[in-house]
Amino acid sequence: MVLWRRFVIVLGSRAAARRYSSGSKGPKLSYWHEASEIPLVNLTVGQLVDKSAQLWGDREAIVSVHQGHRLTFQEVKEKVDKLAAGFLEIGLKHGDALAVWAPNLTEWYLTSLAANKAGLVIVNINPAYQIPELEYCLKKVHVRALVAAEAFKTQKYPEMVQALAPEVTAAKPGHLKSLNLPNLTTVIVIGDKQYPGMFRFSDVMDCASTTSFEKLKQLDYDIQADEGCNVQFTSGTTGHPKATLLSHHSVVNNSYFLGERAGLYKKHHRICLQVPFFHCFGNVCGVLNSLHHGCTLVLPSAGFKGEDSAKAILKEKCSVLYGTPTMNIDLLNFVESSGLKINSLEILASGGAISSPDLYEKLTRTFGLERVTTFYGMTETAPLSFIPEENDPPEKTYTTVGRVIDHVEVKVVDETGKMVPLGTTGELWVRGYCNMLGYWGDKKHTEETIREDRWLRTGDAFILEENGYGKIVGRIKDMIIRGGENIFPKEIEILLETHPSISEAQVFGIADDRLGEQVCVAISTKKGHKLTEQDVKDFCRGKIAHFKIPHYIRFVEEFPKTVSGKIQKFKLRKMLEKELGKETQ
Repeated sequence: MVLWRRFVIVLGSRAAARRYSSGSKGPKLSYWHEASEIPLVNLTVGQLVDKSAQLWGDREAIVSVHQGHRLTFQEVKEKVDKLAAGFLEIGLKHGDALAVWAPNLTEWYLTSLAANKAGLVIVNINPAYQIPELEYCLKKVHVRALVAAEAFKTQKYPEMVQALAPEVTAAKPGHLKSLNLPNLTTVIVIGDKQYPGMFRFSDVMDCASTTSFEKLKQLDYDIQADEGCNVQFTSGTTGHPKATLLSHHSVVNNSYFLGERAGLYKKHHRICLQVPFFHCFGNVCGVLNSLHHGCTLVLPSAGFKGEDSAKAILKEKCSVLYGTPTMNIDLLNFVESSGLKINSLEILASGGAISSPDLYEKLTRTFGLERVTTFYGMTETAPLSFIPEENDPPEKTYTTVGRVIDHVEVKVVDETGKMVPLGTTGELWVRGYCNMLGYWGDKKHTEETIREDRWLRTGDAFILEENGYGKIVGRIKDMIIRGGENIFPKEIEILLETHPSISEAQVFGIADDRLGEQVCVAISTKKGHKLTEQDVKDFCRGKIAHFKIPHYIRFVEEFPKTVSGKIQKFKLRKMLEKELGKETQ
């Protein structure tokens, strides 16, 4: 069962619509509009929570293995209503920004849904952020309330808040007045301990009055689907994060069409969620998609560990695995080294970066997968714009990012903004319901990213095929220009990852006085394997043009990453520049 009916349209079907997608006479240009038989829905996140309880009731919605928590969809609705009313009771109002700073906990899941049901804008903060990064986020979005864990790894969150706003220790909970953080009035801590000036999460859950519940009922009518509901900070792979504001309309519809395209509505799936909640992959593709299609979310651990994922999959009999390529590699390595046999998985949903076909094939063999689903998109498109069809053959899912998602337009353009012929590399632009409302408080970068005609520039080098499928070549900004030759790192990375001794490769450019840029690669080898720089160059010869063969080759034990699993190439570049004495001021 799904939230709205599937409509059968004889005239104007998808197949018929596609015949008119490629344009006029002459070379077919890189444009595609994915017409759909299924309409977009006008639904808020809070209304989605209610619908899921009606549809799935006693089915498990979330299982936090590391916390020992199990909640059904009905129990989730009840707790979300209590927490949302509790937020209103302590003085938060429709339109306020509430930040969550915690790893993957049941309380994170409930907070995000309750905040949206209370008309608040949820602000997702990376649990690895240090004090200056937290300060930036709270100030950037004028956060009024912060929900934080007690601790994660070496982080002690209440103490870090006290360092930023020392006035909290003498304040009454909910009445903080800080010189440094003038917008922040409320701090809520997930845990049993009472911290000075801060609410306990459980107390907010249980404090609502009849009046607050009445306000919550009224908000069901007052909150509009076109309102902003979710702030995602860009991942920081290239520098200072921007605050991406997404609407109820964009995240609710995008999450629905993910499950519809991937066929997750056809049975009761249990999803092993390795990715973090604070990222779009975990939040939209995980939390909201599961509400639409009745999937059970399984949280193996607070932060990713391959061993914990493997054990959770076995214990909970997970049928779907969500992960980034790096996470999938780590899980695969643990399973191979431990000798565990995992046979319940049917679907791998991989996103965050592109994997090599060899990795997909190995994952399929090892776990006995029925299929691999590769997501493509970006935070600014809520997040998905391409997904494979459910029955696509492996050669499609391994080599493309799928087809344009329903109700979305895409085109691929040259540096002047003119469409290039199909099959030609250019920059991907996206237009549709999925696009962000903008960057919070950042008109300049919003206008640079979204044009007046609503086309959103992705910054990705892309190839669009005639049937609406796409291939990502790399980031336009990552493109290396060596002696006048344009080189896209992804091509070299995919080749290197076919080497039997290479686990992962990251290619980037570094300044060169004669050629402009030189090709560099950082390589992580498989356990027990050794390579030399010459081995790598010999492997590349005859497979790629000579100018694409890496000039600088470095072997690393691990890559600098964001918590969501993305490699930070700018840090690799800085490390090599420092080593070579080419640091720029």
